[in-house]
Amino acid sequence: MEALNQADAARESADLAAACLGEGITSAYQPIIDTARGTVVGYEALVRFPGYSEKNPEVWFARARREGCAAELEAAALRSAFAHRGTLPANCFLTVNLSPALLASPLVRHVWAEQGGLGGVVVELTEQTPIDSYLQLEPHLDALRAAGAMIAVDDAGSGYAGLQHLLALRPAIIKMDRELVRDIDTDEAKRALMEMIGLFASRVDAWILAEGIERVEELDTLAALGVPLVQGYLLGRPAPPWQALDLDLALRLSTRARDGAASTIRGVVEPAATALSPLAAAALFAANPNLTDVVLLDGRRPQAVLTEEAALLGIVTTGLVVNVDTPVEEALARSITREASSRFAPLLVTDNAGRFVGIARMERLIGKLAGAK
Repeated sequence: MEALNQADAARESADLAAACLGEGITSAYQPIIDTARGTVVGYEALVRFPGYSEKNPEVWFARARREGCAAELEAAALRSAFAHRGTLPANCFLTVNLSPALLASPLVRHVWAEQGGLGGVVVELTEQTPIDSYLQLEPHLDALRAAGAMIAVDDAGSGYAGLQHLLALRPAIIKMDRELVRDIDTDEAKRALMEMIGLFASRVDAWILAEGIERVEELDTLAALGVPLVQGYLLGRPAPPWQALDLDLALRLSTRARDGAASTIRGVVEPAATALSPLAAAALFAANPNLTDVVLLDGRRPQAVLTEEAALLGIVTTGLVVNVDTPVEEALARSITREASSRFAPLLVTDNAGRFVGIARMERLIGKLAGAK
């Protein structure tokens, strides 16, 4: 029996070593749906182990942590997730999972470097290991954001600790797990909690993503609550790239949105001059005396709206970024939380992959809202 156990242990170690090299692993992709339009706007990459008898990813990562090769396995999983990035459908983002403890790993940082820019990539921090120091994470999260990535976190739970988690990380996406989503159509307390977290998310310029949806009644309730992003077996199981949304579900969501007559900022977006540095922006102002605003870009992601004075002085104040399908009322509610000095600056508008599409001026937003009333 002891010899058999030793043989099993040796086989598991050999399999783990091979998986850390990317052998016998692949990725499946689960669609993420925009409830306002009934379209796929992203995919979450989930590692799979078809080449081995053990299929459960949690078992593999737990084993890797025990044997001291968690970074190697997560780096291999990231490379697998990115294998199809070049064919990702237009206007879609790609979510990859990573333990916060490995943000500083040279192996993981090398994977980011291999990808070059990370525009359209969402890095979801998993809860495999606790976060001991938010301060230590900041430079690594800032580097990811500077490369174009967005940060997502699972809701850290209720109470003070959960709020502290969200406030410290300031994610672009907050994922609500299956426990809150399950039977939300029949549970008033869950609906109230989802609304409360949605309000919090809007104030910190984040999106809510509800995962684990398995029934159409859950989907209808979440759409009625204004949850912008949803994911679950009802909408699509993890599969090879890139599966589309069932047409009946797409019609169900898009019809609901039309019937609700939701007014979004799409109707007030206007083009704007862009530059990659304050110096380049200053040159644009010098060449065109009628120019009032220049958008500072980092790749294709907007950073700030510069006035001529700000461009000349090199002053960059991060702007408020909103999705092109954000309701006008929500955009205005977020705007009034800004500092007084920038409260009436134009909003930076992006598509679902975070790419710049134009600006929305406050006067046009207010006018559109007034007209809708």
